[in-house]
Order: sequence, then C-alpha cells, then structure tokens
Amino acid sequence: MAPKRKTRSTKGESSGSVPKAKKSAVASVVENEPIQVADSEIDSTVRFLDEPVADAEARRTWPERYQEIDVERKEVEAVSKKNKKDDDDEEKIIRAIRHFRRAIVDECHIYELNDDAHVQAGEGVDPFICKIVEMFEGDDGNLHFTAQWFYRARDTVIDQHKDLINDKRVFFSEVRDTNPLNTLVKKLKISMIPLTENTEEIFDATKNCDYYCDMKYLLPYSTFEALQPNAKMSSSESSTISNDIDVNRGAATTSDHEEGSHSQRTDATLLDLYCGCGAMSTGLCMGAQLAGLNLVTKWAVDLNEYACQTLKYNHPETQVRNESMDDFLMLLKEWEKFCCHFCLRKCPNSEKYDTLYGMTSVEDDEDGSEDTDDEDGEEVFVVEKILDIMFGDPNKLKKRGLYLKVRWMNYGPAHDTWEPIQGLSNCREKIKEFVVHGFESSILPLPGFVDVLCGGPPCQGMSGFNRFRNEKEPLADEKNRQLIVYMDIVEFLNPKFVLMENVVDMLKFAGGYLARYAVGRLVQINYQTRMGMMAAGAYGLAQFRMRFFLWGVQCSERLPQFPLPTHDVEVRGVIPLEFERNTVAYDEGHSVKLEKKLFLEDVIDDLPAVANDEKRDAIPYDKVPRTAFQQYIRLSKEEMVGSSTKSKSKSKKDGLYDHHPLNLNKDDYQRVCRVPKKKGANFRDFPGVVVGPNNVVEFDPKIPRVLLESGNPLVPNYAMTYVDGTSSKPFGRLWWDETVPTVVTRAEPHNQVIIHPIQDRVLTVRENARLQGFPDYYKLFGPTKKKYTQVGNAVAVPVARALGYSLGQAFQGLAVGNDPLLTLPKGFPNIKGNLTSESVEHSLAAIRDSTCASE
Repeated sequence: MAPKRKTRSTKGESSGSVPKAKKSAVASVVENEPIQVADSEIDSTVRFLDEPVADAEARRTWPERYQEIDVERKEVEAVSKKNKKDDDDEEKIIRAIRHFRRAIVDECHIYELNDDAHVQAGEGVDPFICKIVEMFEGDDGNLHFTAQWFYRARDTVIDQHKDLINDKRVFFSEVRDTNPLNTLVKKLKISMIPLTENTEEIFDATKNCDYYCDMKYLLPYSTFEALQPNAKMSSSESSTISNDIDVNRGAATTSDHEEGSHSQRTDATLLDLYCGCGAMSTGLCMGAQLAGLNLVTKWAVDLNEYACQTLKYNHPETQVRNESMDDFLMLLKEWEKFCCHFCLRKCPNSEKYDTLYGMTSVEDDEDGSEDTDDEDGEEVFVVEKILDIMFGDPNKLKKRGLYLKVRWMNYGPAHDTWEPIQGLSNCREKIKEFVVHGFESSILPLPGFVDVLCGGPPCQGMSGFNRFRNEKEPLADEKNRQLIVYMDIVEFLNPKFVLMENVVDMLKFAGGYLARYAVGRLVQINYQTRMGMMAAGAYGLAQFRMRFFLWGVQCSERLPQFPLPTHDVEVRGVIPLEFERNTVAYDEGHSVKLEKKLFLEDVIDDLPAVANDEKRDAIPYDKVPRTAFQQYIRLSKEEMVGSSTKSKSKSKKDGLYDHHPLNLNKDDYQRVCRVPKKKGANFRDFPGVVVGPNNVVEFDPKIPRVLLESGNPLVPNYAMTYVDGTSSKPFGRLWWDETVPTVVTRAEPHNQVIIHPIQDRVLTVRENARLQGFPDYYKLFGPTKKKYTQVGNAVAVPVARALGYSLGQAFQGLAVGNDPLLTLPKGFPNIKGNLTSESVEHSLAAIRDSTCASE
C-alpha cells in the first residue's frame, strides 16, 4: 500500500508549535479616556470602541460566527467534546453577537483590526506575535479577538538554528485561533516587505520597526514562501505589503508580466554537486524536457574518479571535475578573481585584482620569444598554452593551492605539468587566453550564472553504523562538514533553484538537526524553501527507498511543487513521526487510482540469463520486453524525452551494458547454489540449521557440520550470529513477486537478500541499475564493485525525473495554484507517446539482429 499522509490542519487549526495565547491575568486599571466604548460586564479594563460592524457586513465577512446551530449539530458537538482529549488541532467555534473594528486594553492600548501585537505567553517567555484579524463579542459573554500568528525562527522547522536568522525577522502563518481580548499586551509595528536579496534595502526598510516579515511559513511541507506584493493579508481588510523596497528589483511576484517572461525561458543550466554517476541530474533533465524546459547539465563535480568517467561518457556535453567540494569552492572563488582581473566580469572593488598573483598589464618578461636556450646553453622552458586550472595538490607534494596545467613549447601532451600560479606571473597573456576562452565556454560557473544546483552532500556522521555519532553538535563532526560546504557553494553561486537530496536519517538523527540547518542556511540568504520525503517505489520502481528532498528558490522564482505518486508501493521502514506530514503522498482516504505496484519480475525478467563469472561488457537482448517498464527502460535517450531526433544512444546497437554480477568466490558460489529456488529461501534452508525459540537459529546437534570443498563450513558463523541469530537475510534469495527495500552499494550476499530468483548468482549491476530506474543505454565505468557502489549511491532516476517535471513547470512560470503538491500528467513519463508500436518493433529488430549475429 502506498505511503499516506494524515490529513493536514486547516487555517483555523493549530499545530503543537503554533503560539497559543494563555487566558491569563488582566493588567491594572488606569484612568479612562473620554472614548465611547461598548460596555463589558466581564472586565472593565478591556472594551470595544465605536459602533459595531453592520450586521450584514459582519455576517458576510465572518459567516462561520453567525451560523445557526441546530439540534443535530449540538448533539454532534457534544459527542465530539466528550471524546476530545488534549487535541489542540480541534477548536470549538465561538458564536458572535457582534463584531468591532477597535478595542482598548488596559485603558491605554488601542488596537484596530489588522494591527500587529504582542500576546501574553507565560512567565519568563517571550510574548507571542500576531496580526489581529477579527474582534467580536461572543455568545459566551466574553470579548475575543482572532490572532493570525507570526512565527519566530525558533518556532519553525529551523528550530535550534534560530541564530542564523535576524532576531527582528518573523514569518507570517496561515494559522489562526481565538483568544480573550485581555491577553493583548502591546501594539507592534511589523514591516511587511517583499523578499529581496539586497541586504541594504532590507536594513533601510526595517530599521524603524519592531519586526519585519518578508516570508510566510506554512506547515505543509515546512514551507517558507515569499510574501506576494499587494497580497491581501487578512480576510477583513486590505492590509498589503509595504512599498519600501523596489518590487521590480527584489520582490517575488506572480504578475502576468513575470509569468509571461518565465514562460519564455526554455533553456537552463545545471550544476550537479556530489554528482556520483549522474542519476539525479539525468532524471532532472529528463523531467524538465518533458515539461518543455531544455535543462542541460553544464557542470558536475565528484571525488570518485569512476563515477566521473560514467557521467562524462553519458553526458559528453558536461564539464566534469574529479575533485573535492572544498577544492571546487576555492577554485570558483579564484576563477571569479581571474574574470575580474581580465575585465570579463564586473566586480565591486575591482581595483584590488589589478595585480592578481603579481600579474600586471605590463608584460616586461613576456616578449613572445621562442628561444628556448639561455646564454649558458641550458634549456629554458617556455609556456605554449594553458590547458586547465585546479585548486588542490595535483603533484602530491602536500602543497595545496591554485595550479594551472601547462603545455610546454616543443613538448607534447606527455610532458604537460601542473604549475603553481605563483611561478607563472610573467605569463599573463597565456593566462588571459585561457581565462577568456574559459569564460566564453563557461568551463566553470560564476555567481549568478547557474540556473539549477543539485546534489546530495554525504553526511556519514549521522549514519547508524557510526558508533561515535555526535548527537549534541553534529556539525562539529568532520564527517558532516560537507553539508556546510554545500551551503557555502550555494551562497557563493546564488543559483536560481537548489535541490538537495539525502537519506531520511537526516530527519531522524538528532531531531533533524542537519535538515533544520540546511533550511536555516537557505532562509538566511533569502531563499524560499520546501522540504519533503519521497518513496522511489511510488514513481514506478520495485523498491521502496524513501529519501529526503529540499527545494531552495530565489525570491523572484516560483517555488516548485512536489510531484504526487503515480504508483502504489509496498511501504517499508519507519518514517520520522515529527516529519510525518512531510511525506509526499495523497491524504488518507483518497480515491485516486494509482498504477499497480511493480515487482521484481516486472523489472528484470526480460534480461538474458548470465552466470556467476559473466564478464562481457555488453550482451545482446534475447527476449521481447514484457511490461511497460521494460519497454520504456530500453528506449534510447532521445526516445525517452519524446524527441524526433534520430537516436544517438549506443545501447541498442551494442547490446545491454553492465549485465554482469559480482564474481563470488568459490565458497560463496557453492553456498548460493545450495539455496533452494523458492520464495523466502535463505541460509536457514541449509542442512544443520534449526530455528529455535524466539526465531533464533541454532546448529542442529544431530547433524555433523557440513563442509564445502575448501574445508570451510557451509553455514558460516557470521550468518548464525547476524542480528543475534534472528535475521533471515544471509544468503537470501529474492522472488519474482517481491520488492527490494533499498538498492545498496554492495553485492555480497552475506547479510542481505540479493540472490537472483532462479539463477545461482547475485543480481547483476544492470539489474540493480534497473531497480534504480537507470535506462539501459546508461553505461557504467570502473571495476564491478565500483559500479555497484555508483548505482547504490544514486538517486532513483524516476524520482529525479518527476522532480524535474515540477522544476520545469516552476522555472517557466507554468505551475498553477499555491498547493505544495503537483499531480503529474496521466501516463507520466510516457506523456509524449514514447512507447509506440515503432519503438517495440525496434526492440524486436534488435533481438533478431543479435540472434542472427550469434548464429
């Protein structure tokens, strides 16, 4: 069954973190002012002023306060009240006798409708902050006001990272509740301003206020969203956003003009950080293409050389860099300096770059001479050309810094060297040639040049396998530091859209400390954000694989929606209770008909049979695709996005890539051969193993321990002791009607269920790749174990594709409504007729050709 979300609160409901005013003490009485007031028999220090709102207008504006309560409704409310237990999300509607626009509290504070105010919270606690959106006398004889609450950063998902946010900055909510009028403490001045990147404008617009607000905080998917200019801030009056900031320069807007301009943007660039083999960016680009946006992975960075080779092969148009993210960030900063020095980019205080690395506009030592001998007859090395640039230690001399790759005059590529920039200060013209060409071809991104930035920073410090996790200060752990680096790169490059991915442990570990930090960093630099969890199986895969995703969007852009599931899926694992409502799913009780869940046979039963020792790099297909998934996964790159361009992908010609398993050692292979070919089979089916009380395995004392040809036992000790003898995973055989919990980075069968249903081997690299949604044309590089690692670390391609579609809609201004969720087009991703009789015929022709060739 697919993951479901509990029904969310409505505007009139509150959550546990929403401020609720306490019905507490009344302030002392002061001398009355000569103002006409509405009498109050309850408390002489609080009263309404002026005449009440006309009855017809009040009923029109606040209709729920004047609804007749019939006998049946009274009975329902009585039962509801009887069954209610500490449920703060339920609030009984207080009926109104009449409404007012002004009130006086403590005989000195006058409040008007739509004023902002402090509300009593409790002793030693900062008062709550609200906008007064309603004032009325209730049928209970009391005077009330309705508060629409503002959140401080600490009241939001940012929580303990509140220090990232200005103390004066608050966030408007949609949460309202009713409170006694005497809990109002003080009138406030809150500047409602457009969200902008210009900090000077923010300071000027907010220096004379108590607080300022430029974003809403919405409970669904922990959303921070820009306030819309001229948006109505209450249901009763026209309170709008201040014009203190130039809207055209800094505000988020959904005007017809801007939406029109967004719809004209049909091309976009993407930077993939911690790219791995490129699954996330591949899926995003596919989905964006289906939405009409030509999103291209322009740059990609990863520390794994084999993953970089894979990405470069499958995306030859991409500038792929094999380096650490720390070095990449340093390189970006140095690259910007070069571009400023050579006047390719406008920079503040550009004069400080005039003598960058000792270079000046005067070329005293660079006369263009090609004489490679000095006066003593010794060879002088002359720079012919600068080839590349990097920050790090390319020569392994423990000297980190900026280096340029040099081609020497009269020498070939074999003699190219990495030289420190300090030794090349007299080669300004050669460096300029390289920088100008690099700038024009965008070999490196510059601030403001990146449309989309995606990536999943590794945070091994939160792994459950780490016995020394620092739960008190997770960011002090070096293993979690890459999250800081990732956010530093975002802050430096200032991309239009950011998408971060990670394991759900980011929400589980230390109360979601790392996820909260990520949101705080983005909000700090004035990005809109939205966070959710998505299950890969809900988008058409035979595995569950829940992952955490965080959108970050510039103030002038539309915040992408999360795409709702297309398929039913078997739910596995535990969803963090605190973030349960961040699950991207239909609400409980929905009537949407989803596609049937996929099982292992739907994904891999069309693949050729291979042996444990299979080594071929490419294998011809020998079966016709049986399911829609198999048909789609065999399509070429061009066919998958509905392109009419002639196929350039090589898979159909060369066969099936990477369909080879981990070659098990002799002992493990013999063990695999002894696992029965039936559902649920595993090492417990081996002779000599019995299951005792509490599902704990034991050796059968009646049977001598069976040995393999090597003399080692058939049943290894580690299998008997795994999870204290309660696990049935060691040497587990998958079955056709099952799904996989999560594709992992290893293929050893010692403690996981990974043996093929009817073949004596583990799943191949390609079978794992299919479980992750990789197209068959996607070729992997590196040793077999490294290929498994690349696939296991990847974002499931169908999930990234669905997110890419949402991104494409938002980027072009095509997203409709303010709902955080998006329903994908019917038949997604086959919305352009990709699966046609022609494409199936291509598959059949490929099989016939390969069969003839083998004969």
